[in-house]
Amino acid sequence: MISQFYKDMTGKESVIRKFFDYSRARAAELGPDSVFNFSIGNPSVPCPEDFNEELIKLVQEREPVALHGYSPTLGQNSTKQAIADSLNRRFGMNYEAKHVFPTSGAAGALAHAIRCVASEGETIITFAPYFPEYIPYVTGAGAKLEVVPADTTAFQIDFEKFEAMMNPSVAAVLINTPNNPSGIVYTTETITRLAEIMSKKQKEYGHEIFLITDEPYRELVFAGADAPFVSKFYDNSICCYSFSKSISLPGERIGYAAVNPAAKDADYLVPMMGQVSRFTGHNCPTALMQFAVEKCLDETSDLSIYERNANLLYDALTKIGYKCIKPMGTFYMFPESPCEDANEFCWKAAKELGLIIVPGDSFDCPGHFRISYCVPTELVEKAIPLFEKAYHFYK
Repeated sequence: MISQFYKDMTGKESVIRKFFDYSRARAAELGPDSVFNFSIGNPSVPCPEDFNEELIKLVQEREPVALHGYSPTLGQNSTKQAIADSLNRRFGMNYEAKHVFPTSGAAGALAHAIRCVASEGETIITFAPYFPEYIPYVTGAGAKLEVVPADTTAFQIDFEKFEAMMNPSVAAVLINTPNNPSGIVYTTETITRLAEIMSKKQKEYGHEIFLITDEPYRELVFAGADAPFVSKFYDNSICCYSFSKSISLPGERIGYAAVNPAAKDADYLVPMMGQVSRFTGHNCPTALMQFAVEKCLDETSDLSIYERNANLLYDALTKIGYKCIKPMGTFYMFPESPCEDANEFCWKAAKELGLIIVPGDSFDCPGHFRISYCVPTELVEKAIPLFEKAYHFYK
């Protein structure tokens, strides 16, 4: 008999994917010029040329059996050491290869980290708005996800509500900075206070509370942003990273989890992730991708288009009348909907204007909508009159 649990999940399709699929169907019916798709976070700039050159060099020069052989369970040691060295060089940390676990993107890193620090029935706290896939990552590990309501004035952390939700069942706190969908970055002040509260609660409850940081947008930070490296502020931390956004490799599914060397049982956590892989069938990203990213650890794609698009959109939308916190990173912004029901607003914009945006309800923040502006600047410019028309649906 098939699993009822996973059967039921097939009826819970991602809202982001629904809008993305609608955009494809509309384009097929009416032509690509009928669609202005701001629904999905697929990078729109190419990866660094160094990466492509390294791929070619590996295939042409590396001995094929070694290149395409099985990766060790805990990842290629040269890749792990290179990642540790890069983090130490850039952020003043002291990682070793043994603290790094290569994964299938940040999703794989989060899934492994959660299973290592949260037991059946324990709680993981996150903050709205949040990436909706946190729900299956956490519930799939047998833990419970509890959400601190959004502080919509600045999209920092509402610490009063956070402290009220802390209790002895909390095994970990999960944060995403720079944040999808709001585009904000947690400041040094925010991270410092978060670390202070968590340290206090660890002592009060008599057990570790881990801080899991979801950081695929770490390099997508705009001029003037205060964007601290979170693990410097809290010992019991695990950084979950992806190369999907920084060097535009979403299809290659390559990332890592980095365990803070100062964490309790730090030397056990990566071997534990290897055991998690036995239960999930993860078994490492490809050896080829691990070797290839070693070349690009300290560089990024040309990310300047995202900041240019952010400034263009923010200035235009606020001039039209939308209320929006100015993004300081990522390639998302999260305006308030001019209609109380953001789902209604987004579907009306899609069907009447071909303007594809995503309601904030799926990020646990009703009344807002997400714009993913990782698109050519010309598309942003062409879409601005449509955002104005959409605003005047209700104004």
